[in-house]
Amino acid sequence: MQKASFSLPARHPSLRLFMSNTMSNGFAALEALIGYSFTDVKLLKLALRHKSAGKPNNERLEFLGDAVLNAVVADSLYRQHEGAAEGKLTTARAMLVKGKTLAQVGEMLSLHELLELGMGERKSFARARQSILEDAVEAMIGAVYLDSDFDRCKIVVNGLLAGRIDEISLLDEGKDAKKQLQELTQAKQLGLPRYEVVATDGPDHKLFFTVACHIEQYAHTTRGEGHSRREAEQQAATNMLDKLQATPN
Repeated sequence: MQKASFSLPARHPSLRLFMSNTMSNGFAALEALIGYSFTDVKLLKLALRHKSAGKPNNERLEFLGDAVLNAVVADSLYRQHEGAAEGKLTTARAMLVKGKTLAQVGEMLSLHELLELGMGERKSFARARQSILEDAVEAMIGAVYLDSDFDRCKIVVNGLLAGRIDEISLLDEGKDAKKQLQELTQAKQLGLPRYEVVATDGPDHKLFFTVACHIEQYAHTTRGEGHSRREAEQQAATNMLDKLQATPN
């Protein structure tokens, strides 16, 4: 006897209701995680609508959120690190707002479960995951700012960065990672570090670089990522420093 099978059509009202309730619960959970409840939850939904899903999308909120994020982090660094030189503050801010850090925040919040993506972008999400999550976090910050004010947004951002501002060690260092690495490799007689761009991704106005760091007489290669070649090189140098400093002389 053949078993009967039953499935709801994609447009069935009950399925739409179920999906709507699931998403609503997801947004409520996200609000709880970031410690902010939206007056206009449509702003949060828009922040998580990728451009591949059509218009309107989160690009304008991303633009706003990027500016607000930089202002919040600059304000916090200025207040928490008295006496730090401007150059060191700038380096520290770059470390805090870089794509990798924001993508980690997006992962922590499980934003990928709430993102609205076009069909093509869903298929290639794994490749562009970091960039998409970074943009979504910035857009969400822009949404919080529009829904509240700068002071409330500052509380949310500082909560998302969860102590990273206090942990920035570059403020106490006189040299950047590339200079430190060069001095260390010369001291160990390993030769000079060499940097190579191994990949670029994203639109022309927001390219994402992957750089490899090689040392001629050292068996390991490290990589760094960033929205500029310099940022990616600095990250690759930092990763190489960690490896070398963990290696006995």
